[in-house]
Amino acid sequence: MAQRALTPPGARLGRAVGTAGTPTSVSGVVLLLPDGEPDSHRRPSPLAYARRLPLARALARAGRADGLAVHVVHYRCHGWNAPDAHLAADAEWATDEIVRRYGDVPVCLTGHGMGGRAALRAGGHEAVTSVLAMAPWLPEDDAGDPEPVKHLLDRRVLLVHGTNDARTDPELSFRLAERAKKTNRDTCRFEVHSDGHALRQHRYEVTALATDFALGSLFGHAYARPVADALAAPPPLGLRMPLAAGFGKSLRR
Repeated sequence: MAQRALTPPGARLGRAVGTAGTPTSVSGVVLLLPDGEPDSHRRPSPLAYARRLPLARALARAGRADGLAVHVVHYRCHGWNAPDAHLAADAEWATDEIVRRYGDVPVCLTGHGMGGRAALRAGGHEAVTSVLAMAPWLPEDDAGDPEPVKHLLDRRVLLVHGTNDARTDPELSFRLAERAKKTNRDTCRFEVHSDGHALRQHRYEVTALATDFALGSLFGHAYARPVADALAAPPPLGLRMPLAAGFGKSLRR
């Protein structure tokens, strides 16, 4: 007798990633969205969640004084699964859950790989003020339509991509950033020269960049000069900004 397929469990949002002295009053939230697969209804591997924890802890430490809470989203399944776009739907659900838990606080969606695409796709949520997409997965032809960008109006948008990424094409993230910049001036993109999909080679610089962008976008701090210059620069300059070694040393924090 054939067995019925089990309905995949729903997405969930665990406790905030904590550090010593985690604030009890939350003034802003970063939602971290892990990578995934194009097609899969299997439950995500715990490893996908664990890979986001170093960045989550770095953000939590840096934003503690501002009242930052950082959560890593647990997807219902591991796949994007077009046309359902499960990862984007889970990102939207998680943002709703943040509003339910914390009230009217600004949210920065931060994703890697397919999580980067989910962050961009869910960036139109009314609670989202900024989107950070790292090595985003942006296929050229998905159901015949280009990835939408008009809903990102009035958000701060940053894309980061390694030039040696063999899994997701950095040229496609440039094209999306180019389209987004036409309707949203607050769009920029950094290229991490010689780095791959995981952005491990220059992880300290990438972490410093992500931290500066997230805290500046959520709490109104002045951005470090490279980020401010990238946001202000016209294309293509503001979309092919190199992430220089030692970027973290230039930050005021």
